[in-house]
Amino acid sequence: MGKILGKKHLRGLKRRWLRSGILLTIGIVVLFTVAFSLGVRSYYYSAVRTGLSTKAQSATNFFAGYLSRTYSQYYQSAYRYTESFEDKDSLELQFINARGVVEASSYGISAGTVPGTPDVTAALTENRTLAWQGRRNGTGERIMAVSAPLVTPDGAVMGAMRYVTSLRLVNRQIAATSSVAAGVGLVVILAVVLSNLYFIRTVTEPLVELTALARRIAEGSYGIQAQKKYDDEIGDLTDAINEMSAKIGESERTQTQFISTVSHELRTPLTAITGWAETLTYDDTIGPDAQRGIAIISKESGRLTKMVEELLEFTRIQDGRFNLNVETLDVAGELEEAIYTYGNLMKQEGMNVEYTPPVQEIPFILGDSERLKQVFLNIMDNAAKYGRAAGRILVTIGTGGGWVIIRFRDFGPGIPPEELPFVKKKFYKGSGKERGSGIGLSVCDEIVTRHKGKLELENAADGLSGLIVTVMLPVMNEEDLTI
Repeated sequence: MGKILGKKHLRGLKRRWLRSGILLTIGIVVLFTVAFSLGVRSYYYSAVRTGLSTKAQSATNFFAGYLSRTYSQYYQSAYRYTESFEDKDSLELQFINARGVVEASSYGISAGTVPGTPDVTAALTENRTLAWQGRRNGTGERIMAVSAPLVTPDGAVMGAMRYVTSLRLVNRQIAATSSVAAGVGLVVILAVVLSNLYFIRTVTEPLVELTALARRIAEGSYGIQAQKKYDDEIGDLTDAINEMSAKIGESERTQTQFISTVSHELRTPLTAITGWAETLTYDDTIGPDAQRGIAIISKESGRLTKMVEELLEFTRIQDGRFNLNVETLDVAGELEEAIYTYGNLMKQEGMNVEYTPPVQEIPFILGDSERLKQVFLNIMDNAAKYGRAAGRILVTIGTGGGWVIIRFRDFGPGIPPEELPFVKKKFYKGSGKERGSGIGLSVCDEIVTRHKGKLELENAADGLSGLIVTVMLPVMNEEDLTI
């Protein structure tokens, strides 16, 4: 059943379900993951910024007492403060003069440089604490800095205290947290995909089975039932199809029984009519006009007798009384015998059967000689009926691909392409003007199918009119064939 789901059956329903359910879920999870990652980034950066700002404000308040001293005393204190700075492993502390030059740094290498960043400008010119993030000059390392102004008691900005930290560890933490969020998102997507696939399978598998069952019913398997697996809308559909199949099966059995009864009842009077017609044919006292009427009666009773025999054959197929007497068979010989038997009769009506003997020996098959002869005669009879104007029928036999292939070709009008798929169905008569029961080809198809063979019909494609009927019978050993 998995293969069926992977092929064409209900692929539209499956595709729409996956598109509307899974793709929407993936989109939501992706958006949530991106939003979460941005939120984590904002949270961590805000925490670092707040921590640096708090530390800078506390340090400037602590250092305010040194601002009333002389300039040299102030910066000597700044140098000592930076040298004893406790957080120098994770932070860089800078003292910047009023000109924006780093006078002292806990890292040392920054002394004498001019940061020139917005946070320094805000502290020196606007007397306010500002945080800034960007890249360090020279190395390109991402950093965050907070600069707080150092204001003298008379309100003059003497310089700025600046804290600088690398964002490398913070970015790693953000990446790790985002990776966890992405992993959780993938797990959610996988869970949704698997749950959707499981759910859609519980929907599509019963529908595929019901579709196959409906096709079997349409092909003639009336009365078969589907197993009800779910007590829901699909279960209701199963009940409806089972009820339909049962009613069609019952109707078919009634129809078959009626046909069988009527056919049996018709055989006796038809036999009497045929017998008396043949008897009256030899009565010399009957005039020419009456003799022509008797001939018509004899011909029509023969046609009705053949129709009755076909109907009886059909009922035997329908109720399971149709059996084959299988034996090793020279199918080429049986075909030639049928052509010889029927060909002489057809010559009397102006039809010529042109048989092409095989160029190589035809292998034996397993089959029922009487049933296959019935197939050959029925096909030739149809060819004579529909191709009477051309006056010829072509018959060939050969082998290929493990098959014995027999072809019958007439030169009649052929069959309209739109009717070809239906001509083997019982009681189908098409748009032709010829009379018949409409079950001859159906019986032939059943016989060939029971021989594990194929019966195919196609219009001639050589520019001429006519129908080609192909009978394909398998070349197999007796132990390989079960009929």
